[in-house]
Amino acid sequence: MSGVLEGSERLEGELTPEPWKAPAAGAVALHIALASGVVLYGILGGFFHHNFWGGAGASGAIQVNLVSSAIPLPSDQPPNQNVLATETPSQAPAPPEPKAKQAVDETAIPILGKQKKPQQKTIPRTPPRQQQPVQTNRAAYGEQAGSSMPHVTQQGYSSGPTTVSDSNFGNLFAYYVEGINRKMSQNWYKPEVDPHTPRGAKAYIFFKIYRDGSVGDARLDRSSGSPTLDSSCVRAAQRVDTFGNLPSGYRGSYLQISFYCEY
Repeated sequence: MSGVLEGSERLEGELTPEPWKAPAAGAVALHIALASGVVLYGILGGFFHHNFWGGAGASGAIQVNLVSSAIPLPSDQPPNQNVLATETPSQAPAPPEPKAKQAVDETAIPILGKQKKPQQKTIPRTPPRQQQPVQTNRAAYGEQAGSSMPHVTQQGYSSGPTTVSDSNFGNLFAYYVEGINRKMSQNWYKPEVDPHTPRGAKAYIFFKIYRDGSVGDARLDRSSGSPTLDSSCVRAAQRVDTFGNLPSGYRGSYLQISFYCEY
């Protein structure tokens, strides 16, 4: 009978709920105490600031405190829209270092058979000094040196071996002068000249051309030293029948011609 009573008591004890309010209240109080201790320790250790953003400042204004520097400030420089722009531009290449001069070993023994070329020294050229003329106080009258320039006096008009006494005729009627050269070369017979005549010898003759183109007064003016050359040149002028009528623009009655035959 006693065993049944002990079993029933044990069953009642297991079915009766245990009290939980007292332990729970103790646990909450313990956590609150721990949190209060952590906060108090942070305040005393300086881990928390007393003034937070938006704290009260002077009257009529709001005091703003920056709690972090992580927020980027606006840049004064506009952004570069270039596609190739980069935030880290490449640096310019460093200038090349000067080559070190090779040290000369003064204790080295020179090798025989190799001679160094002597360096040529450039001597600066100095311009020659101009000699200043000596000034004298004496006036020079009639002591001026004569000019070495040749004085050319044009006489008539010359074209080849023909010279016309009237220069205006030659300037106006050059074609007629060329006809005289052609006619004289056709009527001069070179085989008449002695072959022993030196080359380059010249015989000068004079003759007149009248209005109808006929020749008159043919004579030797300057001898060449060869009688055969002189006579053949005169006969050449005498052989010409006519040089053609003188131009109508020429007012003279005849035209005086100087001609030379060159062997």
